[in-house]
Amino acid sequence: MRQVETKSTARFDEFTTVDWMDDSAKERRRQQAHWSQLRTHGLPSASLTQYLMNWAYLAYDSMVSWIVVLLVGALIGINTAFISIVTEWLSDAKLGVCSKGWWLNQKFCCWEYSPSSASQPEVCPEWLEWDQALIGTSAGVVRWLAFVAIGTLLATVCAFLVRSYAPLAAGSGLPEIKAILGGFVIRGFMGGWTLLMKSIGLALAVASGLSVGKEGPAVHMGCCVGNVVSRNFPKFRRSAARQREIVSASAAAGVAVAFGAPIGGVLFSLEDLSSHFPRKTLWRSFFCALIATVSLQAMDPFWTGKLVMFQVTYDRDWHFFETVFFVLIGAFGGVYGGLCIRLNLKVAAFRKRYLGSWVVQEVAALALLTTAVTYANRFTREDMGELLAMLLQECKDTRGMLCAPESSRQVIWALLWATVIRVAGTILAYGCRVPCGIFVPSMAIGASFGRMLGAIIQSLHRAHPKWALFAQCAPDTPCITPATYAFLGAAAAMCGVTKVTVAVVVIMYELTGALNFIVPTMIVVMVARIIGDAIVEGGISEQLILLNGLPFLDEGELDEMESLAGSASHLAVAAVMRPADDLQVLAAGGLPYAELQSLVESAARDSVRGFPVVDNQHDMRLVGYVLRDAIVRALAVPQAHITGQSAAAGTAFVGGEMYGPRQQVVFSSGHSYSLLGSLHGLESVDHYVGQSRSTGPSVNLAELVNSSPVTVRPQMSVETAVEIFCKLGPRVILVTSEDGGYLAGLLTRKDVLRHIRGQSHAQ
Repeated sequence: MRQVETKSTARFDEFTTVDWMDDSAKERRRQQAHWSQLRTHGLPSASLTQYLMNWAYLAYDSMVSWIVVLLVGALIGINTAFISIVTEWLSDAKLGVCSKGWWLNQKFCCWEYSPSSASQPEVCPEWLEWDQALIGTSAGVVRWLAFVAIGTLLATVCAFLVRSYAPLAAGSGLPEIKAILGGFVIRGFMGGWTLLMKSIGLALAVASGLSVGKEGPAVHMGCCVGNVVSRNFPKFRRSAARQREIVSASAAAGVAVAFGAPIGGVLFSLEDLSSHFPRKTLWRSFFCALIATVSLQAMDPFWTGKLVMFQVTYDRDWHFFETVFFVLIGAFGGVYGGLCIRLNLKVAAFRKRYLGSWVVQEVAALALLTTAVTYANRFTREDMGELLAMLLQECKDTRGMLCAPESSRQVIWALLWATVIRVAGTILAYGCRVPCGIFVPSMAIGASFGRMLGAIIQSLHRAHPKWALFAQCAPDTPCITPATYAFLGAAAAMCGVTKVTVAVVVIMYELTGALNFIVPTMIVVMVARIIGDAIVEGGISEQLILLNGLPFLDEGELDEMESLAGSASHLAVAAVMRPADDLQVLAAGGLPYAELQSLVESAARDSVRGFPVVDNQHDMRLVGYVLRDAIVRALAVPQAHITGQSAAAGTAFVGGEMYGPRQQVVFSSGHSYSLLGSLHGLESVDHYVGQSRSTGPSVNLAELVNSSPVTVRPQMSVETAVEIFCKLGPRVILVTSEDGGYLAGLLTRKDVLRHIRGQSHAQ
C-alpha cells in the first residue's frame, strides 16, 4: 500500500516526473538517425540538393541552441528594462507629479538639476508634491494620504490581476523553478500568460511600497521567456532535457539583469537553482547572461549608464581592526536570515489556513498598513533600489543628512527604526499573492543595519581618535567608511536568508568592483551562513518547497536521510519502495486488449506513469518497463484510418487493422505484429500502414519496452538510490530480488520524498 500522505506531500500527484535518461536517449537516437540519413544521401547516387539540405539541417540543428539562447537573453534584458522604467515611474507617482508632463518621473522631470539633489523636491520647481499639485500649499497630511492611497491602489490592482488571470504569477517563483529543474513538470508555470501578468504585477507590487523586490521574480520571468521562446523550436519542444538547459540559462540571465552581475547570475543558477549543470549548460548560461546584460545596458533604463540603480564603486581600503565589526555584521545577517525564515513560514502557514479566500483584501490591508507606517521614515519611504543607492554611496560622492556629522545621532536612530520596520514588512509581505522577491528587501535591511553600525563607529572615531582601537587610522583623514559597512550588511542579509555564499560574494563584487573588499565580504557571508544554519537549515526557497508540498529531491536530502536513519541503522530501499504486490504489472506473454484498456484507464486515474513488464504474474521475473503514454500512443490511430468500417465498442485500430476486445496484445519478441513507432520518434503508427499486416492472433508492442531499466536490490541504501535519481535522472528505479531478476518493488523520487517528509513530521 502507498504510504499515508502528510500535508507536505499531498500535492505530489499534481506534478509529472521527467525521465532525463529516457529523454536524453531519444535525443541521441534522433541525432544518430539524421547522421545515418546524411551518410545514406552522401553516396554518389544521391542528389546534390538532398545532400546539401541534409548538411544545412545538421548545421542548423547544432546552432539552434545558441540561437535560442541569444533570443532569450535579449528578450530578458528588454523585459527587465521595461519593468525598471515602469516601476520607477509608479514609485515616484506616490510622491508627486511633474508639471512638465505627468509621464515623467522625478529624475527625468529634474534632469537639468544636480543628480545628487534630484531627490530633494524643493530645488526642482517642476516636480510638484501632491499637496502642491492638489491644493497649492504645503500640507503633510495630503502628502501622506496620497502616498498611502496610491500605494494601496497599486497593490490592490496587482493582487486582483494575479488572482483573476495568472495565479501562478504570485510569489517569488524560485521554489517552483528549483522543482522544475529538479525534474518535475508544473503545467502553466512558465507560460506566456504567466510571463505577462508577472511583468505587469511585479511593477505594481514593487512600486506600491510593499517590502518586496523584483530580483527573485526576475528569475521566474527569465525562465518564462526561455520556455516561451524555446517551445517554438521542435528540438526543445520534444526534449525536456534540452529545454532544461535553456531554463537553467534563463535563470542565470534573470539573476544577471536583476543585479547587473552576469558572472554572479551564472554562479547563482549553479549554486542554488540547478540540480544538473553540465559544462555545455555553463557556457550557454554564461552567453545568455552576457546577452541579457548587454541588452539591459543598451536600454539604459536609469539613464546613468548603470545596470542597476544601486551600483556603486569603492576605492578606499579597510583596516584589520574592522574585522571585529565585520563579524558582527555577519552575525546580524545570520540572525536576521534565520528569524526571517522561521517567522515568514508561520505567516505563510497562517495565510494558507485562514486567508486563502481573502487574497485581494489581505494585500490591500497589508499595503495600507505598510505605506502608512513607512512614510514617516525617510529611509523606508524611498524605493528600495534608491535606498540602497543612497546607503551604499560614499560621502565623498554625495551630500546630505547621511554625511553631516551634526546629524549622526538622528541618522543612527532613523536607520535603526528603518531596519526594524523593513524586517517586519518583509516577514509579512513575502509570500503574499503578488509577485514578490526577498533579495533586495533583505539587502536593504542589511544595508540599513550596516550603515547604522558604520555611523556609530565613525562617531566613536571622531570623538575618541586616540583610542587604541583606532591606532591604524591615519591622522586627519577619514578612517571609517560607513558605506562599506552598508555594502557588507547587504551581502550578509542576502546570504542569511538565501544561504547562498559564493554567488553572493561575486554579485557584490560585480556591483562595486571593489576587489579589496572580497575578503571582508567572504567573512560576513561565512559568518552569516554558519549562524543562519544554526537557526534553521536551508534557505527560504527550500523551506517554502517543504511548506507548499513541492516535490524536490537533490543530494542535500542525503544528510536528512542519515539523520532519519541514525548512525547505527541502515535505511534500505525495501523500507521505502512500493512492493510488487501493490504494483500494476504487464505480462510479457500478453493480455486481451479490453483488459489492457481497462488497466491503462485505471493507471491514468491513479497517476501511474508506467508498468513493469514480467514474464508472467506468477514468478514475476522482470523483463522491462513500459510507459503508459507509449501504449496509449501506439494503440490510438486517427479516424482517417477507419475506412468503410463500423467501429464496435472496445475495438482498437492499429496500423489500419481492427482489433477486438479479445485481441491479444503482447510485450515480448517473436510474435506476429510489431509496432516500432514510439522509440523511434514517430508521431503515429502511419509508418506501418501498408507494411506487413498480420493475420496472426496478437499485436506485439515489444519495441515499446525498455528492456534495461535501472535496477537495484532491496537492501541497497536509499542514499545510493537518491544519488542515482539526482545524477542519472530516471523516472523510476525497479527493485529486483537478491536471488535473481525477480520484481520485488518499484521506487520513484516521490516515494523517497514521501518517506523523508513523513518521517520528519513524525519526529
